[in-house]
Amino acid sequence: MNKKIRVLEPKSVWNKFADLNAVPRPSKHEERVIEFMMDFGKSLGLETIKDHVGNVIIKKPASVGMEDRKTVILQSHLDMVHQKNADTVFDFNTQGIEMYVDGDWVRAKGTTLGADNGLGVATIMALLESKNIPHPPLEALFTIDEETGMTGAKGLQGGLLNGDILLNLDTEDDDEIDIGCAGGIDITAKGIYGEVPINAGYAGYKMVVKGLSGGHSGMDIHLGLGNANKIMNSLLILGQKQLGLRISKIDGGGLRNAIPRESTALVAIKVSDSKELETLFKDWASNLNKEFAATEPNLLIACEPAPLPKMVMEAKDQLALTEALKNAHNGVYAMSKSMKDLVETSNNIARVEVGDGQVKIACLTRSSVEAGKMELAKNLQSNFEMAGYEVVLSGEYPGWNPNPNSAILKLLRKKYKELFKEQPRVVACHAGLECGILGKNYPEVDMISFGPTIKGAHSPDERASISSLQKFWKYILEILVEIPRK
Repeated sequence: MNKKIRVLEPKSVWNKFADLNAVPRPSKHEERVIEFMMDFGKSLGLETIKDHVGNVIIKKPASVGMEDRKTVILQSHLDMVHQKNADTVFDFNTQGIEMYVDGDWVRAKGTTLGADNGLGVATIMALLESKNIPHPPLEALFTIDEETGMTGAKGLQGGLLNGDILLNLDTEDDDEIDIGCAGGIDITAKGIYGEVPINAGYAGYKMVVKGLSGGHSGMDIHLGLGNANKIMNSLLILGQKQLGLRISKIDGGGLRNAIPRESTALVAIKVSDSKELETLFKDWASNLNKEFAATEPNLLIACEPAPLPKMVMEAKDQLALTEALKNAHNGVYAMSKSMKDLVETSNNIARVEVGDGQVKIACLTRSSVEAGKMELAKNLQSNFEMAGYEVVLSGEYPGWNPNPNSAILKLLRKKYKELFKEQPRVVACHAGLECGILGKNYPEVDMISFGPTIKGAHSPDERASISSLQKFWKYILEILVEIPRK
């Protein structure tokens, strides 16, 4: 299946991407890809370093005639988001990604593709391996764990790199040049609840929300996409208000940086109310399908008989949970006042786990303004604490302040217009890029971010444009040729 990928142009990049995607590399489990990258650098006879947290640095001297140019740091992250469709049998810890060509797109079979940020990694690998591409001195920085905490970037120490310019290859629209990004913070609420046995006068039901688009919880948060945890909670509230529905278990969402696509709940209802539940549920589902018709045409909401659970939540604890989830903000919280159409602050209710007397709710709050980030985080903390849960704020990372006077920005704008006869869009994004963190230990480095077009990142619908990668490859080669002298 991946053989068809290897004949795509530019072959050097697609082949490296295929090699990379054969190596399991989910976040927090990057041991094999670190070894893979170390072996790659050493096989080229280049200086290859693994730092104390697992980042890999490979240094390549300038090509002949470019020794006097400024040193360029090429940076991408090794890990990938591991998401799959519910009916896809796949183990991210042992299997390589199965890819296929679909018109102008490369996709994966039922899983995330890993183009975020694998295409950036593959591009850097192709440049390191090249024998005839003109380039200044290069320092390739491959960070770990970008997707679930940016611990690689946070752990990178000063003094390991000597570069003057950093090209981060981790954006997802080929007509954009990114000069800023949002910071983030994880909010985790945990608690316990009382359980009571359910009697024989009740029937069990399984409620399902699936078929949602999902996507990147930063880049896609403004699109009005459905959040499976919010939708499920609205159904549970209707059921408990109108029919006395009782909750036994909830399993919704997944990773913090992915908009949740699916949720299931095991509930109990009085046998005498079963027919009414089935009738009302059809109305509730119909209304939600109409509400999300424009953004979620594949939304599926179902309620079907299931084995009767032995235990359900105590009524007061169930009410506290559903009210807390109802009141917790999800989606865009504020738009930027300084950059048009930029989301400033948002929250993603990413994961809801309820069962066996335990509740866990995981959120990711993002903002390009520190005060806005902490305002929303504190609001969420207060909301969950009112429900009786312990709340931990962790994994905080800073944003990246835009520098519109950047010298590398001027070069990228110039080359883009020359090559493609139009102006690029200079933006800041509502995702977390590593530039802000890296800038703490390397404050004098001039940073920029750009990349090929990728759609549906962080979801099984992730796809990479073949023609866009060709455009991106042409662009980066021209940029490297024109890196200024020291």
